[in-house]
Amino acid sequence: MFLAWEKIVEQPHSDGHLVQLYKEGEDAELVRNVGRFLSEGLRKGDAALVVANARHRDAFAKEIGPEARSIRFFDSAETLGRLMVRGQPDWDRFKEVIGRTVEELRESNDGGGLLAYGDLVNILWKSRQHAAAIRLEQLWNRLLSRSFFSMSRSPAAGFSLYCGYSIDPLGGDFQPAALDGILSTHTHMIPSESEGRLETAIRRALDEVLGEAGRIGARFETTKSANGRSAWAVIPSGESIALWVRKHFPEQSEEIFHRARKHYRELAPV
Repeated sequence: MFLAWEKIVEQPHSDGHLVQLYKEGEDAELVRNVGRFLSEGLRKGDAALVVANARHRDAFAKEIGPEARSIRFFDSAETLGRLMVRGQPDWDRFKEVIGRTVEELRESNDGGGLLAYGDLVNILWKSRQHAAAIRLEQLWNRLLSRSFFSMSRSPAAGFSLYCGYSIDPLGGDFQPAALDGILSTHTHMIPSESEGRLETAIRRALDEVLGEAGRIGARFETTKSANGRSAWAVIPSGESIALWVRKHFPEQSEEIFHRARKHYRELAPV
């Protein structure tokens, strides 16, 4: 399963819109994955745009190495301020700031591939401006569409986008209803960690709290192609089971996730 997700990161589809969740302060896996996402593209000759906070910009550059000099870096807080009108992201401003930069990068790269990373949406999400965050994701998707570029001087081809949200899959905010907008605007959710610890931790907690019913339900959930809605992104099994628990066992979910967090810490590599 890990290799399948690794391939999505290293060889993303054109027009692919990836998202990864991480617990605040525990973003090492995000840094590694985004570094791999950008490095592979740069190695193949793609252009790259990163809109991120200073700490992430530095971490990505360190992960990528000398090739990071080829990336166009924007500060996320400053950029977001240029996009907002009356508390919502504005399409005309988005086109002017992000769209123009995307076109410049593509044209300077002879119409080659383009990769982008952004955590603009995370700023909005953390400040509880959820509707504005989803609106911004929709603007990114509009930019990702081939129709946008077919009306410009650039060749009619899309690019790949990676987003990061500081949402803990074992936290109380990880709820199906709350995440519907995020899952409906992305193509793939990348696992928050690559070793399967999340899935193992939740399975152990389910077994302790629900017994055989939890084991059967978790096995069934991992065989499904999507969790609840066909319009949702493809979701890793760990996050999928977490959403299933929140939806089907709301009264027991806090106890299940309390135990899961304990198991998750115990499973951490020494």
